[in-house]
Amino acid sequence: MSLFDAFDIAGSAMSAESLRLNVTASNLANAQSVGGSEETTYRARHPVFSAVMQSLHGDSSTYGVEVKEIVQSSAPFEQQDQPDNPLANKDGYVFLPNVNMASEMANMISASRTYQSNVEVANTSKQLLMETLRLGQSAGRRTGVNGHDRHTGRSST
Repeated sequence: MSLFDAFDIAGSAMSAESLRLNVTASNLANAQSVGGSEETTYRARHPVFSAVMQSLHGDSSTYGVEVKEIVQSSAPFEQQDQPDNPLANKDGYVFLPNVNMASEMANMISASRTYQSNVEVANTSKQLLMETLRLGQSAGRRTGVNGHDRHTGRSST
């Protein structure tokens, strides 16, 4: 595994966490919407992640994460008596989405921190690669014409 693989792995994780953050935002935005029936009421959604234990680019040494699907919550809806609501059913009830606000806030914080951690992985990998390039430049400066070290006059081959 090379340092270049770290960019693929961190990138796949950032993409997954970005999607999780978008799904969480959708859940939070719809948390107070109501429906007149269970069929028309917003259901909380959650992404399902899977580890990639094979190549992202053709070799067998790369790992990462992928989004398998986005599933809807099967948690029950809460019913409220709101007979004056135009969306109320014939019994005067509306259905509230099955969005758990505390859980969604925890998801938002977790997605944000995981995304930030993977940005740090990418930045650290970049710094390590830059240091490796600088090492190569210093070695190149020490070697003069015909492979002779400029300082000692000895052959570097």
